[in-house]
Parts: sequence; C-alpha cells; structure tokens
Amino acid sequence: MASTKSKTSNSKNYSENSGVNTRVWFYSLLLTIQYGAQPLISKRCIGREVIVTSSVLACEIVKVICAVCLMAKDGSLKRAMKEWTLIGSLSASGLPAAIYALQNSLLQISYRNLDSLTFSMLNQTKLIFTAFFTYIILRQKQSIQQIGALFILILAAVLLSIGEGSRKSYGSENRDEIVVYGIVPVLIASVLSGLASALCQWASQVKKHSSYLMTVEMSIVGSLCLLASISKSPDGEAMRQHGFFHGWTPLTLIPVFVNAVGGILVGLVTSYAGGVRKGFVIVSALLVTALLQFVFDGKPPSMYCLLALPLVMTSISIYQKYPYQIKKKEA
Repeated sequence: MASTKSKTSNSKNYSENSGVNTRVWFYSLLLTIQYGAQPLISKRCIGREVIVTSSVLACEIVKVICAVCLMAKDGSLKRAMKEWTLIGSLSASGLPAAIYALQNSLLQISYRNLDSLTFSMLNQTKLIFTAFFTYIILRQKQSIQQIGALFILILAAVLLSIGEGSRKSYGSENRDEIVVYGIVPVLIASVLSGLASALCQWASQVKKHSSYLMTVEMSIVGSLCLLASISKSPDGEAMRQHGFFHGWTPLTLIPVFVNAVGGILVGLVTSYAGGVRKGFVIVSALLVTALLQFVFDGKPPSMYCLLALPLVMTSISIYQKYPYQIKKKEA
C-alpha cells in the first residue's frame, strides 16, 4: 500500500515538473523570439521623430494593462489586491526597479564613452554576476559543468559582439576618462543587473510574489522615475513643445505592444527558471536577430555569428544536462 502511494506521489511530482519545464521552454522560446525581433521591428515602425521617453512610458502603461488583465483571467487579481502592502511591494519590486533605473543610467553614460565592441563585451559580465548573486541570495549553486557552460556562453556573446560591434571608437581619447566614464560605469551596471535579477528571482520564488504583480509594480516605479526625469530632460522639453505623441503613427504601436509582452515574459522566465536562464535567452536572441537580418535585409551573418551558434547550443545543452546535484551531507 505504501509502495503504491509512493509511486503515485512520484508520478505526480514528475508530471508537475514536466509541466513546469514545458512552460519554461515555451516562455524562453517566446522571449528569445521577442528579443531577437525587437530591434528590427523598432527600426521599421518607430520614426526618428518619435520621442524616446514617450514610447518607453507607453510601453510601461501597456505592460501594466496586460499584466492586470492576465491576473484577472487567472483569478489572482482579487487576492493580490487584498494581500498587497506598500512595504511588501517596495521590498519585492521597488528595490529591483530602482536598481534597474540606475543601471540604465550608467549604461547610457558608458555607451557614450566606449566603442560598441568594448561596451558589448564588458556588458556580458552580467551573466557571471547574475550567477554570483543568485548563489549569495538564494544559495542556488552551479555545478562545475554549468559554470563551464556560462563561460562558453560568454565566449559566444563576445564573438557576437565582435561580429556586430564597431571597432571605431567614438568616445574620448583620454584614457582616464575612458576608464572613469566608460569601463567603470558598465562594470557597475553589470553588477547591478546581476543583483536586480537575483532579487526578482528571490521575490518570485521565496516570497511567492506573482510575476504579473511584480511586472505591474516595477512598471509603475519605472514610470515614476521617468516622469521625475522629464522635468529637466531634453525629451521632456520636446514633449512640452510638440506633445506626447509627436511623430507617432499606427505602426508605432506594434513595437510598443511587442516590447510590453517581452517585459511580461521576462518576469515569467525569471520566476520559473531564474536570472541565469534569462542570460541564455538574451545571447540566443542575438542569433535570432542575425537570422532575421539575413531574411529581411539580405545581410548575411558574420563568421563570428556562425562560430557563436554551436557555442550557444553547446552551452545550453550542458547547462540543462548537468544541474547541481545536492550531496547527501547537504541533504
């Protein structure tokens, strides 16, 4: 009798894990496509006259609406409204949102003072910091094979950066300025990216904070930060002179909605699979972008891209096949 119950329990657990894995792969695939297609969609649908801050704010608004609708559909909206507290919200979503806002500012400073190749390569270090902070905050260990897979993925990302990046420096020629305003900001931003990703994973997996609710909270916090910056930014001045929707066309709505869906998928992938898996998605998306550029623009992928493809596939396979095994003493 006990044996039958044990078999039934194991079968149920296997079925649940299989269902979660299927969802993880599905969300990861959708996010990879979204990340890969977003640059091409934005390039074709957003005119140069469109004010960047207006499209970002519109995306955050759409993201909130979509997340609320999904919460209403799965029945979690009423429960979330009853259980919601300001302190809980700030601890779960406020800190990551503030960190991401600071990270984006640092990236903008760095991007202006480094050539795109150096910037892209240094930006890939966020994969290592994500794994590091995931271990520090969640005690989620990586096997030796998984650590090796991460470095293979970083190598692939570097190859893709070399293929797509420009070697021409458009920043300052002063070495001290390049270090202070270029290298240091992007490295700090990579550390912050890893920390924010680990905090989001902690909120969803430990505090059981809904990924949809986190999307809503982080979008609101991010929007408030943007609104606060509008008063003295060039985009704010442009909106006061020409209006919020200056340069918009019906096509502008397409990348806004696609980007909003991507934001929700990021939350789902982080919730179910963690920040490290999101890193694999982002690098894989670079290959999708290269493929789409070949299909729609006739621009063939570079030799670096062709070399990176098997590295990405190998790293994903190794990371999935050799998870960290808990030792008997630890268990």
